[in-house]
Amino acid sequence: MELAERLSRVSEPQTIKMSKLSRELRAKGIDVIDLSIGEPDFDTPRHIKDAAIQAIEEGYTHYTPVPGYADLREAVAHKLKRDNQLQYHPEQIVVSTGAKQSIANAMLSLVNEGDEVIIPAPYWVSYADIARLARGQVKLVYCGMDQQYKIQPRQLEEAITDRSRVIIFSSPCNPTGSVYSRKELSGLAEVLEKHPQLYIISDEIYEYINYVGGHESMGQFGQLKERLIIVNGLSKGFAMTGWRLGYIAAPLSIARACEKMQSQFTSGTCSITQRAAITALRGDLGPSRAMTAEFRGRRDFLVAALNQISGMRITSPDGAFYLFPDVSAFYGLSDGKTVIGDSDDLGMYLLHRGRVSAVAGSAFGAPSCIRFSYAASIDKLKAAAERVAEAIAELH
Repeated sequence: MELAERLSRVSEPQTIKMSKLSRELRAKGIDVIDLSIGEPDFDTPRHIKDAAIQAIEEGYTHYTPVPGYADLREAVAHKLKRDNQLQYHPEQIVVSTGAKQSIANAMLSLVNEGDEVIIPAPYWVSYADIARLARGQVKLVYCGMDQQYKIQPRQLEEAITDRSRVIIFSSPCNPTGSVYSRKELSGLAEVLEKHPQLYIISDEIYEYINYVGGHESMGQFGQLKERLIIVNGLSKGFAMTGWRLGYIAAPLSIARACEKMQSQFTSGTCSITQRAAITALRGDLGPSRAMTAEFRGRRDFLVAALNQISGMRITSPDGAFYLFPDVSAFYGLSDGKTVIGDSDDLGMYLLHRGRVSAVAGSAFGAPSCIRFSYAASIDKLKAAAERVAEAIAELH
């Protein structure tokens, strides 16, 4: 069977692949600790679940408007004003089935064949594939550990050409946990202001999981507002991964384009999720703050534990719930059976020898690194750190 050519431009995300392998091994009775998945291990807060139950009882079980219920879009606008001091009208908000769909809507609405999509690397695994599905040309700009994995204004300026159409990045960042300060964003904004053909997709899904103070949104730079698409959602900060709700705030013309695009794919997202989202966005943020405090403690533990492994270079992240150490010191080593040639080899070695699932840095455009999620209990993290140390110790 000959399938569509576009499938050759994308691959299964490594995060999903490693999580799938972990499940398969556990189904065979093998005790694997999964640190590959970007999912909070907390349950959705009670008041949000109660709102969903109430929505079912009240009959919110029918098709919804494509961009989302009007009062949900009002709640998103309220959140942006309350948390980010940004002014958006509900008509500028489009609610989607997860932030990934929000990103795909925007990319498909903006990118023509051959347009360049600038992506600072390391980057979230789906950015590049979504850009390729839109028939864009991916231009990666590598940002190393020495610069805290963050793109510098000089690098951005050098990457921009007449064909550049979109830049997409996240803060706090998946996979590195890096967080851009106001000063750092301002430096990028000065460069972007000089290139009016370039649209900015700012992925702020990890906004609430921030260990260095208030979140700095790209939206604060008003000179970019007519070219800026803010992406956010409920999965990370509210532990609502399975509920599937993301959203954009964008100029009206782009919001309408994304609504048009979405109308041909999924139409409106789940009615029950939308009613629960109103409560999440307007309600008590105490549970979200408590989760962030717990993640901070887990980060501190895992950084200290993995720093005990000779050859593993780690920076302590300022946000999200990932560690992204440089593991290139182990390339070329072997336990007598397996030779570690790259991060993919190391990821599979840790899975089968250490029984810990992680994601190779090559999936994020950083082949010298590997990603560990610490969205797991302290007990699991302690066991995982011991297993990783033991497996690494076998390499010579």
